[in-house]
Amino acid sequence: MTNQLTLRSIDIPSIHKFSVGFDRMFDELTRNQAQQTNYPPYNIIQINEDEYMISLAVAGFGPDNLSVTKEKNFLIIEGKHALNSIGTDSEPTYLHKGISERNFRREFRLADHVEIENAHLELGILSIHLKREVPEEQKPKSIAITYTK
Repeated sequence: MTNQLTLRSIDIPSIHKFSVGFDRMFDELTRNQAQQTNYPPYNIIQINEDEYMISLAVAGFGPDNLSVTKEKNFLIIEGKHALNSIGTDSEPTYLHKGISERNFRREFRLADHVEIENAHLELGILSIHLKREVPEEQKPKSIAITYTK
């Protein structure tokens, strides 16, 4: 008879005792686990080694309702619906309301030296172009080895 181990949950605090220097990674895992909203849906595309694009489906949001900011190493995208999106003074009577009009805040942790190149809204898709630009002084250098005979 063989014993089979099934992992049902991850106990992050107990993993801390086996790690040194990974505290930030575990904190990030627990933070991401707490932020479990799927709205709005998004894609992350790698264009090349140093360029990425994040695309969010933001149907119903216009440029005035969206904000894209960078705070330290976080990309923050917020959408706030206007209280009255139709432009009349009275509330509309919905027979069926299937289009969500909820506000959202989506955060992405960015690696070091990643900057936002631009943000573009087209056909309900907000595309944010990111580029990593490592300064010359922080790029790896090859060191010549000298020797004597």
